[in-house]
Amino acid sequence: MADPKGFLTTPKQLAERRPVDVRIRDWNEVYVERSLLPIISKQAGRCMDCGIPFCHNGCPLGNLIPEWNDLAYRDDFTGAIERLHATNNFPEFTGRLCPAPCESACVLGINQDAVTIKNVEVTIIDKAWDRGGVTPQIPERLSGKTVAVVGSGPAGLAAAQQLTRAGHTVVVYERADRIGGLLRYGIPEFKMEKRHINRRIEQMRAEGTRFRTGVHVGEDITGQQLRERFDAVVVAAGATTARDLPVPGRELKGVHQAMEYLPLANKVQEGDLVDSPISAKGKHVVVIGGGDTGADCVGTAHRQGALSVTQLEIMPRPGEERPGHQPWPTTPMTYKVTSAHEEGGERVYSVNTTHLTGDEDGNVQELHLVEVEFKDGRFEPVPGTERTIPAQLVTLAMGFTGTDVRNGLVEQLGVDLDARGNIARDGRFATNVDGVYVCGDAGRGQSLIVWAIAEGRSAAAAVDRYLGGKTPLPAPIRPTDRPLVV
Repeated sequence: MADPKGFLTTPKQLAERRPVDVRIRDWNEVYVERSLLPIISKQAGRCMDCGIPFCHNGCPLGNLIPEWNDLAYRDDFTGAIERLHATNNFPEFTGRLCPAPCESACVLGINQDAVTIKNVEVTIIDKAWDRGGVTPQIPERLSGKTVAVVGSGPAGLAAAQQLTRAGHTVVVYERADRIGGLLRYGIPEFKMEKRHINRRIEQMRAEGTRFRTGVHVGEDITGQQLRERFDAVVVAAGATTARDLPVPGRELKGVHQAMEYLPLANKVQEGDLVDSPISAKGKHVVVIGGGDTGADCVGTAHRQGALSVTQLEIMPRPGEERPGHQPWPTTPMTYKVTSAHEEGGERVYSVNTTHLTGDEDGNVQELHLVEVEFKDGRFEPVPGTERTIPAQLVTLAMGFTGTDVRNGLVEQLGVDLDARGNIARDGRFATNVDGVYVCGDAGRGQSLIVWAIAEGRSAAAAVDRYLGGKTPLPAPIRPTDRPLVV
């Protein structure tokens, strides 16, 4: 146990965020660099080293949280990063982007503030990078087997790194011009600077992983060609088919999917564009969707100089406290204020968009909404609550409906889909086609980054077993966890 009295004597303390009026003038991460270092030992000391650490259950990766909390408390960051990397290929990603279901499952959280697990995690990995403690793990020998990984998001990268370290020759295909998937062109810079991706990719290259960017699998190379060239194929193409808004006025100029809007802002930060072709500068912005993607649109609009930002959500406003029907250690739906929400704007709940209207040139100008209430399994409009708000840029962040490789690659590979439009797989992440596996959002539906990495690691173990008959690779998600879904 780290500090036997830590959870009694040490109050919760989070990383310090930069002042709002400073951070909205740039695209750097919102946290004060190194703000955690003076406090992290005491925060790690709040961990109680529970007899049954439910944080393990909350994390799909099975992170050894009490172990690296104890090591961080004792200032043994060499040991801490070894324990952290034992279960997580990319803690610098999860420590910044994961909503931390581990903290919701923390035993201390039953009647106090939970341990700040994410803050400890990101400090451990950042110190490891600073001290040169993250080095390539080059396999001692090669297996002679080859694997293609389609997609370079967290699931694909995790699968690729694990398989490379097992001695296989791995090629990662990415249709964008840079590696990273939505980590690169979906997550804004203020949430995670892309230097974190770049240095991890360099580590993977040094280990032997090969990357092919600008290759659209299904068009530039077919699924059949992949099967002929490689001993196994792992589809980790994500779930980026966006849910649309079927209302009058959707066709107006200035109405865009979030994944049309956000990547362009990232391209500006990469130096590819001087200004984004879709910009909030000087406009009244409406974001439809109250989740993390919507918050990313809010923060991006602030930095582009929006006149106003309004975020709409059809669901009621969540409560401040854990609901009674979502008891510990489940992850509760509670009201959250992200860094983007701290920066301004209005959040409106229990409303639905009825239509959009524009000017004579076809540019969106107004959004018409109505308050709703949930009755008999559907949202019903509340009479007399209709109103109009200015909207010169509307971004749609209403979630995703499945993988977009359904037109092309799915047919070429001959893999089945499940009832939700995802690629069907059994408990070993195998599709109905021999040698073809699927992991991450393409098979699961859009989910958390920790699930993507966990599935990538588990799929890698399954592929390694398929290629060699056995495997030493860890699989955080056991085969029995997922029966065949068709």
